[in-house]
Amino acid sequence: MRYTIPVLLTGIITTVALSGIPALGQSPAGMNMTSAGFVTKATVAGKTEVMVAQAALKNSQADDVKSFAKQMIKDHSKANDELASIAKTKNLPVPAHLDAKHRAVVESLRGQTGAAFDAAYSKQMVADHEEAVALFKSEAAAGNTDPDLSAFAQKTLPTLEHHKSMADALAAQHASASR
Repeated sequence: MRYTIPVLLTGIITTVALSGIPALGQSPAGMNMTSAGFVTKATVAGKTEVMVAQAALKNSQADDVKSFAKQMIKDHSKANDELASIAKTKNLPVPAHLDAKHRAVVESLRGQTGAAFDAAYSKQMVADHEEAVALFKSEAAAGNTDPDLSAFAQKTLPTLEHHKSMADALAAQHASASR
């Protein structure tokens, strides 16, 4: 990756290229985030999955989307509860609300119905689960973080990978509505 930033140099603004520097809010591969950072990212992602799945139950016209949404509610609610329990024992903060980015995703999906909703929801599920799998792989592989969080990530990862493959199939099925 290559990023540029403006730098003020003796009154002249110039651009400096930075390679390998992560964008704000990102953790590059191989670099471990804090335990609190993992709890925050995983909690917000999990809560978002539940909220958009609830919207899918109301706004979808497709049985396969509704079935997928029910599975998301079940699996992500269970994972959210388990993560909150682990975080509580470690005195790590658990976000009560979504951040602005995730609230916007939920609101955008809530505003759609029918085939358009199905296409948008399916596409969002692919993107969300790609991010979740990467986050959990990173945490599972991180040897110097909290062993309980690492074990949770290792245990949850196969479910997230399965969700990703289900989301891929769902997106392929409902892609035509987004064209």
